[in-house]
Amino acid sequence: MTLEQSFPNNHSWQQQAEQYLIAENYSAAATLYEQAIEREPDIKSYYWNLGLMLLLQGQETEAQMTWLMVLSESEEEELYTAELVKVLETEAKRRIIIEDYRIALGIRQHIREIVPEDIKNLLHILEIAIKLHDSNEDIHPLLELIINLLPTQTTLYDIDLLLNIVKNILIYASQETLVFTFVEAAIKYFPNTTTIIETVMLESLEIAIFQKKPELASRFAEICWQLVPVDKVIEQREILVTLANFYQNAQKYTQGIETAKKCYDLVNTLAEKICANALILRGLMTAGSYWKEVCSELDQQVLLAKQFIQEQPNNLDIAVTTRLFASGFFLPYIYDNPEKNRKFQNEISSLCQANVIQNRLEIAERQNKLLQFRKQSRDKDKKILNIGYISHCLKRHSVGWLCRWIFHNHNLEKFKIHSYFLHNIDIVEQFTKNNFVDKSSKFHIFGIRDYDIWDKIQADDIDILVDLDSITLDYSCELMSIKSAPIQVTWLGWDASGLPSIDYFIADPYVLPESAQDYYRETIWRLPQTYIAVDGFEVDVPNLRRESLDIPSDAIVYFMTQKGYKRHQEHLQLQLKILKEVPNSYLLIKGDADPESSKEFFEGIAEEEGIDFSQLRFLPNAPSEAIHRANLGLADVVLDTYPYNGATTTLETLWMGIPMVTRVGQQFAARNSYTMMMNVGVTEGIAWSEDEYLEWGVRLGKDEKLRQQISWKLRQSRHTAPLWNAKQFTCEMEKAYEQMWQRYIEEK
Repeated sequence: MTLEQSFPNNHSWQQQAEQYLIAENYSAAATLYEQAIEREPDIKSYYWNLGLMLLLQGQETEAQMTWLMVLSESEEEELYTAELVKVLETEAKRRIIIEDYRIALGIRQHIREIVPEDIKNLLHILEIAIKLHDSNEDIHPLLELIINLLPTQTTLYDIDLLLNIVKNILIYASQETLVFTFVEAAIKYFPNTTTIIETVMLESLEIAIFQKKPELASRFAEICWQLVPVDKVIEQREILVTLANFYQNAQKYTQGIETAKKCYDLVNTLAEKICANALILRGLMTAGSYWKEVCSELDQQVLLAKQFIQEQPNNLDIAVTTRLFASGFFLPYIYDNPEKNRKFQNEISSLCQANVIQNRLEIAERQNKLLQFRKQSRDKDKKILNIGYISHCLKRHSVGWLCRWIFHNHNLEKFKIHSYFLHNIDIVEQFTKNNFVDKSSKFHIFGIRDYDIWDKIQADDIDILVDLDSITLDYSCELMSIKSAPIQVTWLGWDASGLPSIDYFIADPYVLPESAQDYYRETIWRLPQTYIAVDGFEVDVPNLRRESLDIPSDAIVYFMTQKGYKRHQEHLQLQLKILKEVPNSYLLIKGDADPESSKEFFEGIAEEEGIDFSQLRFLPNAPSEAIHRANLGLADVVLDTYPYNGATTTLETLWMGIPMVTRVGQQFAARNSYTMMMNVGVTEGIAWSEDEYLEWGVRLGKDEKLRQQISWKLRQSRHTAPLWNAKQFTCEMEKAYEQMWQRYIEEK
């Protein structure tokens, strides 16, 4: 006879016991179960629940004795063990729902004692331990046991649970050696190889981009690529593309180039060939020492792109589409030909935007309807404009260092500032908090797979959306392709993207000549003086000195910041010619590139120019931006790059009061230093040709008095120059926003 048959109030007392459990009155619940056992000692579930109540009161020994006593006396131990586990699992799940992870973990540890090799329970324990960020010592034995059980229990665990654990373990414990073995085993024995590989690759992207650990990410990508079934290699070639990027970002230059070339061999469509060739170019240019091959590959890229543009495809895969945005990224680093470069970028961006819209048609149509409605109901007397800034650089990044000042100086009585930070993070760093979170009316964080951002921009009623990334982030290009604000603007992060959905590109009278509008799709909006201004930079104590670099105290020290991208052989030859003309001179070279092949590259140029290679010094990266700026004090003269000038580095140089030589070109990238020098009131060092660059470089090296005069002018300029007046600059930007809005209001 059961308790349910004997006592009509059975449901009410069990309901009362459950309420006691929820209220954490475990002793009262235990009393009810004890009374029930006295009435019906054969009902095993009462013992399971009584033991649970004892366990929750911290009486572990008593709980175990209650359970074991019943199990040991039963002939159906396996059946009753399953019943006990079910009771405990139910409570463990409830604890997870209310986020009481410690109790949930404790209950599952007791389940483990009852059924030590239940892989489903072990996975739950691992999941909770990761949530609690428990020490790796606790996770290790779990991982080892799970790895051993996976081959034999492939049908006994929850697939979604394993996927979730893989995601979380890559975030919280990804550097542990055993984690690689676990991920490999998970892929090998997962029912759907493609699904788990995609999960691992997506999390690897997070590790590479947001944790800035591309080498670690490459190890997981390697596992994925090795375990791709032979018949799926072509289908899964995206893994190889990602792996090549990881290698390049991790400064594994040779592997990055070789893997990119393998990608090219695997692809078969024209669009994919352009993307793969761009990846090869990226590897070569990052390494910084493959000049002839770079020029050859770049010419090939242009030929492929011309054919692609002629075909006008409208059914491109979204992943390929987004990569295509930056397929002409390297043109301005090699060629100062804005008319051709801009034509290339405009046509590629137009094609890509059309394909983004096709891929996201429902979103695009919804955004367009919302914008049309806003246009029909325009508020001509609007007092406060909603300005949105969108970027992945609202952090310690060149763009972040520069754009922070406008956030500090905005007139909040006229402008409401919204920030859209494209960055997966759990904790916002203090720099971001101080400069962007605290200075924004609303600050939103969106991951790289958050596609509700368009609706959020619309919901925030953004009037002017300002993109700070341009083509430096393909996700930004995708987002800006579908218009979600009445006015869209590009500022600061790079040259214009060429997207038809962008209305304006912010410039000034110097950085773009009047003729530039002929080859820009966007309307160029020139501010009266400068397109950028800052209130200065933080400077620390230098960690490099002349004596530590074996440079005499009376030597003339030239300095150049040249990442691999910016190494232009013809311009390097010009810089070494300066060194040859100035006795007792040295050149400091800073910037990421392949150290071994770079030395060979520079040594070859030095020999050709008749320069002693010992006059060159390759500097390591400084521990921080503030120390890097302090180290600039080593230099007597900074030599700018061409045809892609410095931007942040130029501002830092001028702020530190160091004379500079720059060659002015035609394109935006070749005129950054020019506009900055004009806006700081120094024309000495501005060259309009190779000959002038050489002349200024030699003159500044030999004329100490001239250097002192320039340095004095630069220091004085801090009090008067437009370049160092972020408040005035912000006013000019705000006037531009108001005028843009007025144009929009007056449109028919």
